[in-house]
Amino acid sequence: MREFDIRRWAPGVLLFTALALGATAVQAQNLQEPPMEGEAMPANTDDPYENWNRKVYAFNDAIDRWFLRPVASGYRTVTPDIVDRGVTNFFNNLTEIRNFTNSLLQLKGESAVVAFGRFTFNTVFGLGGIFDVATAWELPERPEDFGQTLGHWGVGSGPYLMLPLLGPSTPRHFSGLASDSFMLPSAWDAVDSPEWYYLRTLQIVDKRADLIPAESFISGDQYTFVRNAFLQRREFLINDGKITEDPFADDDDFMLEDF
Repeated sequence: MREFDIRRWAPGVLLFTALALGATAVQAQNLQEPPMEGEAMPANTDDPYENWNRKVYAFNDAIDRWFLRPVASGYRTVTPDIVDRGVTNFFNNLTEIRNFTNSLLQLKGESAVVAFGRFTFNTVFGLGGIFDVATAWELPERPEDFGQTLGHWGVGSGPYLMLPLLGPSTPRHFSGLASDSFMLPSAWDAVDSPEWYYLRTLQIVDKRADLIPAESFISGDQYTFVRNAFLQRREFLINDGKITEDPFADDDDFMLEDF
């Protein structure tokens, strides 16, 4: 049994923070405040903990504004585009191990072959994944994670949750993140040196930097926008791009389909 090392998993937690906060990274000055005590608040069965979630959202946003985003912004300023793309490709290539494993768990043979092919081609011909030759060869990524696997086999998502540091989630999504991190094989397990932590930090900063352009799409009430974008994206992935009923379709805020 693998010994638990908090130093090893701490960068992973920060990575989840970067992924989640990227969607919520703009200024929160116009954030809608929860109703004052005694005021009526519209019930939403899909977001029953909205009052609490909004407070956690504001907390996460403050951390991002004062720490993570400034670092990521500086990284974008000093890093040439070709280098930035190479770093992103390298880390994306490692996720093909997760994609391959969860494709098998969902009995998606074609997706498993694609993930295996992408990892092989990009590792061998793309100089360790720095160049995404697989996409150029018309072999695009098919992202799969254990949360999608649970959804594929009929596990409900549960209520929407805004988790401290981890950001937007649901019980199913969070269970998938935990399972992917602790149970599935990872290329990181082979690395046991100080350089490992430098690479993890670089991955966090690079991911957050790549999400900065998406901030311009956020409009209206930021909490509502982020919630809808997250849930729509998860349903899109779980259903392999098939359109399903959207519980928040009546909301006025613009949806970011490719978020």
